[in-house]
Amino acid sequence: MKLSIEPEASLLLTHVASFLTKQGKKSYLVGGFVRDVLLGRETADIDIAVFGDVLEIAPKLADALGGRYVLLDEINGVGRVVVDGGRWQLDFTTAKDSIEHNLAQRDFTLDALAIDLSQLTKGADFQLIDPFSGLDDLEQGIIRAVSETAFSSDAVRLLRAVRLAGELGFDIDKETESQIRRHCHLLDGVAGERIREELLRLLAISGAGKYLAYLDELGLLTVIIPELSETKGVPQPKEHCWDVFDHSLKTVIAADFLLGRGGWEYAGDEVLALTPWSPELERHFTSAVSQGSTRGSLLKLAALLHDISKPETKTIEADGRVRFLGHTKEGAARAVSILERLRFSGKEARLVEVMVAHHLRPTQMSSNGLPTRRAIYRYFRDTDDAGVDILFLSLADHLATRGSRLKLAEWRQHAKLVNYVLNQRFKEESVVTPPKLVDGHDLINVFDISPGPRIGQLLEAVREAQAGGEVKTKEEALAYIRGQLVSEARK
Repeated sequence: MKLSIEPEASLLLTHVASFLTKQGKKSYLVGGFVRDVLLGRETADIDIAVFGDVLEIAPKLADALGGRYVLLDEINGVGRVVVDGGRWQLDFTTAKDSIEHNLAQRDFTLDALAIDLSQLTKGADFQLIDPFSGLDDLEQGIIRAVSETAFSSDAVRLLRAVRLAGELGFDIDKETESQIRRHCHLLDGVAGERIREELLRLLAISGAGKYLAYLDELGLLTVIIPELSETKGVPQPKEHCWDVFDHSLKTVIAADFLLGRGGWEYAGDEVLALTPWSPELERHFTSAVSQGSTRGSLLKLAALLHDISKPETKTIEADGRVRFLGHTKEGAARAVSILERLRFSGKEARLVEVMVAHHLRPTQMSSNGLPTRRAIYRYFRDTDDAGVDILFLSLADHLATRGSRLKLAEWRQHAKLVNYVLNQRFKEESVVTPPKLVDGHDLINVFDISPGPRIGQLLEAVREAQAGGEVKTKEEALAYIRGQLVSEARK
């Protein structure tokens, strides 16, 4: 069999094969790398099974390659070699008995494939080792568990099945689906770090909302986030098309649509054409936040969680009106608790927290027409680093509220507001972060004000006045403060 491995990867693997051959160790390329090469997909993650002591061999190989060794699992003999500043990750596992025995322990048939690594040094055609007909499943686009024990031996595979289906555009075999449903409760015992990794990879997929719904259909989503089960069947005000749970999933789908990564069945090009987009926004949403996460993936996570506290804040007024007072504040705290449990970084949790806390803020910036410069200043002051992300969350929320009942005139107005605020953000930085004209020392020296909170309040008032275009120089700032003090003295 001929395989097309990119030159850089081929050279690296040739070095690895030569090193292991000299060490007298039999080794095999296994799993995802073989699968992706067969599919013509690029991958920087390489799995190698070695018949030998990986914990002894891998550190030596790391030195030989000028890379870095990372111990992953001392008990089972698993180590990682990171090469070229992180460009390549080689995971080495200790193989026992036979390569067929090793493949029988893997998750899915399309990952239970192997190639003798020594063939790379001989320049021969590759002989694919495929004891579970993984190549057939690969060609048919099917994800099938290797055995009945695949999920009980490692429950994170329950999530991985859906994530792979999304990444590859494959279908999960019906019997494997049944196995997932039977074993879904096992996911509760998986470490938060591993769930985080799979969840982020799923959120990175175009059409992630559809796969979150699939997770729920298989009984997995509410095992990961039990709080979501409380949102099922919770009715909403009449402008909403869906209950809280379905609205949350639809908001993720809408966010993907607005980011240009998925469709929205209730609207098309006309709606998207009104939505702000630019190379600058593309860079913003693809930028990394922490390891494995981007602003785009965390926007979708915030979309899933933005109404997480509606059930506990629900009230029904005397006139029958349903309200959720305080659900943004309560939801922000609950979202942080969920992300901490799943071992998201503090930076990731903070970004999602602010998005959830302020997701209603954009439409509250102006009751009629476009917001003032002061309102925009306050918005970006209060939303910290999440201001741009919240604008898009508000648009996604709008789409997922109206559904098929979307009114184009209302959407045009909402999109116009967002576009205006974004222009202020990107083109008129002085509105968001006005330059400092005066400081606390000026207030103490000029007005004989004692150090304390009042100084901070006056300086903030100056910044707001700057954002509104009322103050432009230090002299004007001092005059503005003098006016504030005189006005207060008269009260």
